[in-house]
Amino acid sequence: MANKVFRPVTPSLRGKVLVSRAGLAKKRPLKTLAKGKKRISGRSRSGQISVRRRGGGHKRLYRVVDFKQYRDNIEGKVQAIEYDPNRSAHIALVAYRDGEKRYVLAADTMRVGHKILSGESIKAIPGSMLPLKNINLGSFIYNIELYPNKGGQLARSAGNAATLLGRDGAYVTVQLPSGEVRRMLGECRACVGVVSNKDKKNEKSGKAGRTRWLGRRPKVRGVVMNPVDHPMGGGEGKSSGGRHPCTPKGKPTKGYKTRSAKKLSNQFIVRRRK
Repeated sequence: MANKVFRPVTPSLRGKVLVSRAGLAKKRPLKTLAKGKKRISGRSRSGQISVRRRGGGHKRLYRVVDFKQYRDNIEGKVQAIEYDPNRSAHIALVAYRDGEKRYVLAADTMRVGHKILSGESIKAIPGSMLPLKNINLGSFIYNIELYPNKGGQLARSAGNAATLLGRDGAYVTVQLPSGEVRRMLGECRACVGVVSNKDKKNEKSGKAGRTRWLGRRPKVRGVVMNPVDHPMGGGEGKSSGGRHPCTPKGKPTKGYKTRSAKKLSNQFIVRRRK
């Protein structure tokens, strides 16, 4: 899908670039696969802010997406490609041969009428899900499982894809979108192809209000805060903080590694992300 560039008729349209939704279904989500979404606004269960700059935004319906696709050898047909406000990628409504309907992450080449399958010995077509050990080397994959039967967790955002690099016994080597090279069990499954809506990265909101509609609040520099709010705050006039840049909790923001050296999954990382 191409980008939609607006003419600067008003100040808010100057520089505004959105992804065209011309090919998406103009309908509400399927009732049986949608439910209400409670607003968290970056709060923990005790009500304290745990993620800053969240709040407000438009009401949303959560679409229940099937990240497992464990309906082996049952053919599914794409009935519609839909917009999902809860993620950057588009989703596809799939009707299976036995009458069940589910939402799945749409692949970039997926269109209405496209057929998908899941299983061990199926043809690797875009959108189909099969074990990593059965996918050809060099293939693009997305919605990758970290643990068997858990459902896809990696490479799920718009335009993302990982690359299958090699096999070594029960393990396969995968290069993730971040550049990290990681070993995974060959029993883990993944979808073949690239995630849809790859032009999402070129979007420009055009005005602050549009960002607020998405539930994002303004970002404020630490040096202009009060000392009670940030370690770099306070001082007379425009002071530069008086210390190395840090987070509100005092941790340096200079590229220091925060990952635990004793993390169990470290043994599966062949090369760190760049």
